Amino acid sequence: MNGRKKWKLGIPLLILEFLVLVVAVGILYVITTTMNEIERTAIDEEHIIINEEVAEIKTENRKDDEKTEEQTEAAPKGYRNIALFGVDARDGELGRGTRSDTIIIASINQDTHEIKLVSVYRDTYLNLGNDSYNKCNGAYANGGPEQAITMLNINLDLDITDYVTIGFSGLIDAIDCLGGIDIEITEAEINHLNNYQLCMAEELGVDYTPVTQTGLQTLNGMQATAYCRIRYTKGDDFKRAERQRDVLGAMMIKAKGASLTTLRDVLTAVLPNVNTSLNVNEVISVLGTLTEYNVVASEGFPFQSERTNATIGSKGDCIIPETLEENVQMLHELLFDEKNYETSRQVRTMSEEIAEQTAEYMP
Repeated sequence: MNGRKKWKLGIPLLILEFLVLVVAVGILYVITTTMNEIERTAIDEEHIIINEEVAEIKTENRKDDEKTEEQTEAAPKGYRNIALFGVDARDGELGRGTRSDTIIIASINQDTHEIKLVSVYRDTYLNLGNDSYNKCNGAYANGGPEQAITMLNINLDLDITDYVTIGFSGLIDAIDCLGGIDIEITEAEINHLNNYQLCMAEELGVDYTPVTQTGLQTLNGMQATAYCRIRYTKGDDFKRAERQRDVLGAMMIKAKGASLTTLRDVLTAVLPNVNTSLNVNEVISVLGTLTEYNVVASEGFPFQSERTNATIGSKGDCIIPETLEENVQMLHELLFDEKNYETSRQVRTMSEEIAEQTAEYMP
């Protein structure tokens, strides 16, 4: 955790997250002319918990920042972490009461301009931030972004205080605005894709076009969104996350060749489905540095070598970290290059509790 200091120029991550989770719209002119449509939602930091040992380091880093800023303008700026939540909210509700289907930790090294993204699998068995244990996506439903951020902080020894929430309901329109995207479809995926389309069409009161063949083809918004939701083929939820990345990558490719008019249409579809604690004026003021940032790592948590699946009583199928402590050590090495990271007392306690609660269900 050493060196993770407070910074300001890392704010472009908000824009980058739109590229990663919704659509690649790297045209600064378009962003700056539409950014005011984002709704900033203040959160009460007093309701966000940071593990005591982590908070102490953060306080020390803040004091160091004040000293180095007086000494030189070139002082190291360190890291900042932001939580990004994707919610399946068709009614536009992005707060408490909605489960977060996507949970991503975005960590920026402000000095190197390197960005690392870690998806926390939604079925991971963790402390929800209220001393109860369950699938981690329940934290957002129970207590909105504050509890979800707390869940990430206490389980993973992080110090997150900002977030971006994106509703998936704008995804269909965004892809349609781009004229569809090219995706490779397998035989095993067709039936599930069309079943999801049918469900969404009934909910939205619209028609849909079934996918009838395999291979590389152009999917419309409904088809591509249904493809993102498939989780019943080989690979389960891990493959589902891979499909989401494939769709987003295809959107990025399509957006790069789109006209300004098309990109405005895409943003019109996306921005009403965004809530964030970040200051929009700060975002706009530093957009010129966006191209300097690069994503250098993308991973899932728990890590493949340190996780297992098990049915935990009435809580259903869960992803179990083996152990939480070792996963957190691996996470800190990935994000912050901290080798031999010593976890906090709180993480060690929760690691033991998870092991105790899940022992009888382990394969």
